[in-house]
Amino acid sequence: MGELRLKRVYEAPGPDDGTRILVDRLWPRGIAKEKARIDLWLKEIAPSDALRKRFHGKPDDWEAFCEAYAGELEGGAAQAAAAGELLDRLAQGPVTLLYAARDESRNNAVALKDWLERRGEGSPG
Repeated sequence: MGELRLKRVYEAPGPDDGTRILVDRLWPRGIAKEKARIDLWLKEIAPSDALRKRFHGKPDDWEAFCEAYAGELEGGAAQAAAAGELLDRLAQGPVTLLYAARDESRNNAVALKDWLERRGEGSPG
Protein backbone atom coordinates (compact mmCIF):
# COMPACT_ATOMS: atom_id res chain seq x y z
CA MET A 1 0.00 0.00 0.00
CA GLY A 2 1.41 3.38 -0.99
CA GLU A 3 1.64 6.46 1.13
CA LEU A 4 -1.32 8.83 1.07
CA ARG A 5 -0.47 12.53 1.02
CA LEU A 6 -2.30 15.85 0.81
CA LYS A 7 -1.38 18.97 -1.13
CA ARG A 8 -3.03 22.14 -2.38
CA VAL A 9 -3.38 21.96 -6.13
CA TYR A 10 -1.73 25.38 -6.35
CA GLU A 11 1.55 24.02 -4.93
CA ALA A 12 4.17 22.87 -7.43
CA PRO A 13 4.21 19.14 -8.18
CA GLY A 14 6.97 17.31 -6.34
CA PRO A 15 9.02 14.21 -7.16
CA ASP A 16 7.47 12.29 -4.23
CA ASP A 17 3.84 13.03 -5.12
CA GLY A 18 3.23 9.76 -6.92
CA THR A 19 -0.20 9.72 -8.55
CA ARG A 20 -1.80 13.15 -8.23
CA ILE A 21 -5.58 12.94 -7.77
CA LEU A 22 -7.84 15.99 -7.65
CA VAL A 23 -10.66 15.25 -5.18
CA ASP A 24 -12.70 18.45 -5.65
CA ARG A 25 -16.01 18.56 -7.52
CA LEU A 26 -15.11 21.89 -9.18
CA TRP A 27 -12.00 22.63 -11.21
CA PRO A 28 -9.72 24.97 -9.21
CA ARG A 29 -9.84 28.61 -10.25
CA GLY A 30 -6.97 30.10 -12.16
CA ILE A 31 -4.95 26.96 -12.77
CA ALA A 32 -4.17 25.44 -16.14
CA LYS A 33 -4.53 21.68 -16.50
CA GLU A 34 -0.94 21.36 -17.74
CA LYS A 35 0.50 23.28 -14.78
CA ALA A 36 -1.48 21.28 -12.21
CA ARG A 37 -0.12 17.96 -13.50
CA ILE A 38 -3.21 16.07 -12.37
CA ASP A 39 -3.18 12.37 -13.19
CA LEU A 40 -6.82 11.77 -12.30
CA TRP A 41 -9.80 13.96 -11.43
CA LEU A 42 -12.12 12.00 -9.13
CA LYS A 43 -14.95 14.51 -8.81
CA GLU A 44 -17.33 11.66 -7.91
CA ILE A 45 -15.52 11.21 -4.58
CA ALA A 46 -15.95 14.88 -3.65
CA PRO A 47 -18.74 15.97 -1.29
CA SER A 48 -22.09 16.65 -2.92
CA ASP A 49 -22.82 20.23 -3.96
CA ALA A 50 -25.37 20.49 -1.15
CA LEU A 51 -22.86 19.38 1.50
CA ARG A 52 -20.10 21.54 0.07
CA LYS A 53 -22.33 24.63 0.10
CA ARG A 54 -23.62 23.88 3.60
CA PHE A 55 -20.08 23.62 5.00
CA HIS A 56 -18.54 26.49 3.01
CA GLY A 57 -17.68 29.31 5.36
CA LYS A 58 -18.61 27.33 8.50
CA PRO A 59 -15.38 25.75 9.74
CA ASP A 60 -16.93 25.30 13.20
CA ASP A 61 -19.17 22.60 11.70
CA TRP A 62 -16.13 20.41 10.89
CA GLU A 63 -17.26 17.30 12.80
CA ALA A 64 -20.75 17.48 11.29
CA PHE A 65 -19.21 17.87 7.83
CA CYS A 66 -16.94 14.84 8.34
CA GLU A 67 -19.88 12.71 9.48
CA ALA A 68 -22.08 13.78 6.58
CA TYR A 69 -19.25 13.28 4.08
CA ALA A 70 -18.49 9.80 5.44
CA GLY A 71 -22.17 8.98 4.98
CA GLU A 72 -21.96 10.08 1.35
CA LEU A 73 -18.78 8.07 0.78
CA GLU A 74 -20.41 4.95 2.18
CA GLY A 75 -23.79 5.43 0.57
CA GLY A 76 -23.45 5.75 -3.17
CA ALA A 77 -22.40 3.60 -6.11
CA ALA A 78 -20.49 6.45 -7.80
CA GLN A 79 -18.60 7.19 -4.57
CA ALA A 80 -17.80 3.49 -4.09
CA ALA A 81 -16.46 3.23 -7.64
CA ALA A 82 -14.35 6.38 -7.17
CA ALA A 83 -13.01 5.08 -3.83
CA GLY A 84 -12.14 1.80 -5.56
CA GLU A 85 -10.21 3.69 -8.26
CA LEU A 86 -8.35 5.68 -5.59
CA LEU A 87 -7.48 2.49 -3.69
CA ASP A 88 -6.26 0.81 -6.89
CA ARG A 89 -3.89 3.73 -7.45
CA LEU A 90 -2.79 3.61 -3.81
CA ALA A 91 -1.98 -0.09 -4.14
CA GLN A 92 0.48 0.84 -6.93
CA GLY A 93 2.39 3.47 -4.94
CA PRO A 94 2.15 6.90 -3.34
CA VAL A 95 -0.93 9.02 -3.98
CA THR A 96 -1.31 12.75 -3.37
CA LEU A 97 -4.86 14.00 -2.87
CA LEU A 98 -5.14 17.48 -4.35
CA TYR A 99 -7.58 20.13 -3.15
CA ALA A 100 -8.12 23.83 -3.79
CA ALA A 101 -9.35 24.98 -0.36
CA ARG A 102 -7.32 27.60 1.48
CA ASP A 103 -7.83 25.89 4.84
CA GLU A 104 -5.19 23.16 4.91
CA SER A 105 -6.54 21.42 8.01
CA ARG A 106 -10.29 21.43 7.30
CA ASN A 107 -11.19 20.47 3.75
CA ASN A 108 -12.67 17.50 1.93
CA ALA A 109 -9.25 15.98 1.13
CA VAL A 110 -8.38 15.90 4.86
CA ALA A 111 -11.75 14.32 5.63
CA LEU A 112 -11.31 11.78 2.82
CA LYS A 113 -7.80 10.84 3.99
CA ASP A 114 -9.06 10.42 7.58
CA TRP A 115 -11.97 8.27 6.35
CA LEU A 116 -9.60 6.03 4.37
CA GLU A 117 -7.20 5.71 7.31
CA ARG A 118 -10.02 4.84 9.74
CA ARG A 119 -11.00 2.04 7.38
CA GLY A 120 -7.37 0.87 7.29
CA GLU A 121 -7.01 1.71 3.61
CA GLY A 122 -4.42 4.46 3.67
CA SER A 123 -1.14 4.82 5.44
CA PRO A 124 -0.51 8.06 7.30
CA GLY A 125 1.51 10.48 5.27
